[in-house]
Amino acid sequence: MNKTSPSSKSFQCAVEAALTIIGGKWKLIILWHLFKGKKRFGELRKLVPAATQKMLTQQLRQLEEHGVVHREVYKQMPPKTEYSLTQFGTSLAPILECLNAWGKANLHQICACATREASNSAGEDD
Repeated sequence: MNKTSPSSKSFQCAVEAALTIIGGKWKLIILWHLFKGKKRFGELRKLVPAATQKMLTQQLRQLEEHGVVHREVYKQMPPKTEYSLTQFGTSLAPILECLNAWGKANLHQICACATREASNSAGEDD
């Protein structure tokens, strides 16, 4: 297997490297919403209701640290913070669009899988 170019971290493949940036339960969903335009934290909370405030904050901070998301703090009362994609983050647009298209095309099968997983999980609780 080829390793990526030398750095402080070696990866087995480029997908592994990419997942260090965009891997995480809510990151792709956050990126999808930011792909549509700037959002305030409260807007993202409404758009990703299953994510806890702590998890959403953590995922946004990681995306910001990796240069995918820009956080703009406005000094006003009440304080205002907006999140947007950086140029690096915008480069993910084709991936997000393909993932969205794949999800739409396979929604029936995806829902069936999710239903089976939910019923299997419920059966484990007995």
